[in-house]
Amino acid sequence: MDAARLWSGGGATALVAALIAVAGIVIARGVFDVPVLAPEGDGAWGDANTWWYAAAAACVALLATALVHALIVSTPQPLRFFSWVIGLATVIAGVAPFVPDAQLSAKVATSVINVVLGIAIGTLVTSVARSAMRAARRRGDTQQRP
Repeated sequence: MDAARLWSGGGATALVAALIAVAGIVIARGVFDVPVLAPEGDGAWGDANTWWYAAAAACVALLATALVHALIVSTPQPLRFFSWVIGLATVIAGVAPFVPDAQLSAKVATSVINVVLGIAIGTLVTSVARSAMRAARRRGDTQQRP
């Protein structure tokens, strides 16, 4: 596996995840006037929770990269296991907003943002991992030939 390629892609995924979180919150608050992660009076950009949510999304993307890295070096069919882990984590993240007491619109908006984040992180990290494994195979093939 080409670890540099994997982690640079993981970093890019973290940036995309953070931007998805901010965009989702801005759309929910600014367009639909749904108080996601903040009281209604905080406006479209909200409070510090928006930025913490974006940072958490970026951290989850980096954790997903670490997980896929560990699976690649230790497990048969690592991307299959990774897909299951990410899929189940996305289901949990999609259902979790319905546990606390809040407005239904805020629960739905937060759930949608979480599911979009899970899908984006899962597909991007999987794609980056495939690319990193292919690059390593190509490099290994050229090194073995005279």
